Amino acid sequence: MSNIKTSEILHPQDWTFPVPIAYGPGRLLEIGEICQRVGIKNPLIVTDSGSFGLPFMDELKNYLCKANISFDVFHKISPNPRDDEIGTGADAYESGGHDGIIAIGGGSALDGGKAICLTAGNGIKIWDFEYRLKPPDMSGKKPFPKLITIPTTAGTGAETESTAMVTHVERGMKFCIWHPELKPSLALLDPTLTIGLPAHLTAWTGADAMTHAIEAYIVPDFNPLCDGMALEGLALINRWLPIAVKEPENIAARGGMLVGSCLAGIAFLKGLGLVHAISHMIGAEYNTQHGLTNAIILPVVLRYNLPVIDNKVKRIADAMELRTCSADSVIDHVQKMLDKVGIPKSLASINIPIDCAERISQKAIQDSAAETNPRRASVAEIKELIEESILDARP
Repeated sequence: MSNIKTSEILHPQDWTFPVPIAYGPGRLLEIGEICQRVGIKNPLIVTDSGSFGLPFMDELKNYLCKANISFDVFHKISPNPRDDEIGTGADAYESGGHDGIIAIGGGSALDGGKAICLTAGNGIKIWDFEYRLKPPDMSGKKPFPKLITIPTTAGTGAETESTAMVTHVERGMKFCIWHPELKPSLALLDPTLTIGLPAHLTAWTGADAMTHAIEAYIVPDFNPLCDGMALEGLALINRWLPIAVKEPENIAARGGMLVGSCLAGIAFLKGLGLVHAISHMIGAEYNTQHGLTNAIILPVVLRYNLPVIDNKVKRIADAMELRTCSADSVIDHVQKMLDKVGIPKSLASINIPIDCAERISQKAIQDSAAETNPRRASVAEIKELIEESILDARP
């Protein structure tokens, strides 16, 4: 169980690992001062199409106006960001003479902002930043734009790291892009921005964060920093997710989820697993909501991985406050949590057809997340996992 008190969740904090993080209710108010501090005078605000008309956008624009900071808004980012959208955003950055990016919204907006940062004004093609390639040499190139990330959902954990998931439209596949020199100048975590999130999106994004924590922790690499983040994040999510879904105005629950999501996002610097490898490719083809897709697949992949994660089960069970520390109790608890927050029990219920399993499995095995799954899977085994997820992920 997390030992963080409710009073601590409500108290503003400033952290510096792995990037500067400003946490606390109401801290969006400081955005003008933050821009001045990091040297942004004319930002491009990047958000997703679903967030563009929401109240926090007006708040952000008003605070920037009060600080006499000029800006433009780019909102043509899909739920699964596309390479052509990133190109259009990079053009908007250049034509507007901008000197920084404020990425605000859910994971799509944050990934869109980071992807635009990677490609703006340096003449390097987006797919040269593909994760499994050698990062481009930036010597003599224009520096990456300064970046402020502001998550408005508690799920993706994308606010502190340099990777972005982007759909390759021509290939119909999702790929991770990144560069080690791209780091947010600051991540601003204001739980009041998540208050208006509907219950179903709170559940979907929260289950995404839970998936991040679990998958990151069971990656077999030795990384005690990431393991600690994963377990503390899981403890916070386990405690606060059901409350945030049931009591959307509960600011402590919203804060606990935002911090838990952030910790889980830091943890997956270690890697992820087959849940994400499959979900990425389903999202690329069918434009499904990423957190929801992850949540449905999670129990199926957990059951598959159980034979090789015996040494991890006890600490997962402790983080989730289970009375028994067996693999069965962990699976049972995860499934009950997903039931409690209203996650559907199959991919078929979100219109994923059974005949896609072969095609998706061929793509999923190429995903970088498949490489860090604790149990190596063949294409045939991944196909079986997809079919199970489509037909009956939670019996």
